[in-house]
Amino acid sequence: MTNEEIDDVDKAILYALQEDARNMSSGDIAERTGTSDSTVRKRIQRLESDGVIKGYSARVDYQKSGYPLRMLLYCTAAIPERGDLVPDILDIDGVVSVQELVTGEQNLLVTAVGETDSDITPVAQELLDMGLTVADEVLVRSHETTPFGKFNSKTQTGDDS
Repeated sequence: MTNEEIDDVDKAILYALQEDARNMSSGDIAERTGTSDSTVRKRIQRLESDGVIKGYSARVDYQKSGYPLRMLLYCTAAIPERGDLVPDILDIDGVVSVQELVTGEQNLLVTAVGETDSDITPVAQELLDMGLTVADEVLVRSHETTPFGKFNSKTQTGDDS
């Protein structure tokens, strides 16, 4: 972090927001952390301004929303260009995420969703048109996430209460 290091209170805030940012009030987080509501609000503001919290978004079940196909496309790009390509890849219709990989021959992982194969195929073609090599395509059945455990102060201290 640029201004201050992340302490246990910041970690607890991050954990709570990862659990359910929409329904977690600063008062709820203050109660968990043993701090005041205003302290939590100031900490969240600082975490946002320092770029630790990059934004808030909905976790969408693409399958239930009519887009049952989730495809991972492992791509290879020229190393000096791969970071610069990320915004252009995110602009491709159907792409929902891009991860820049630093080990292995494939150095970009593109996730695309679609209703049918004909929705996903153009994504691969656009990646090829950008000069990327698509080394592998993997169809994903499900994708789940969880808050990062090291942000949970209960996990760190072994306190289960």
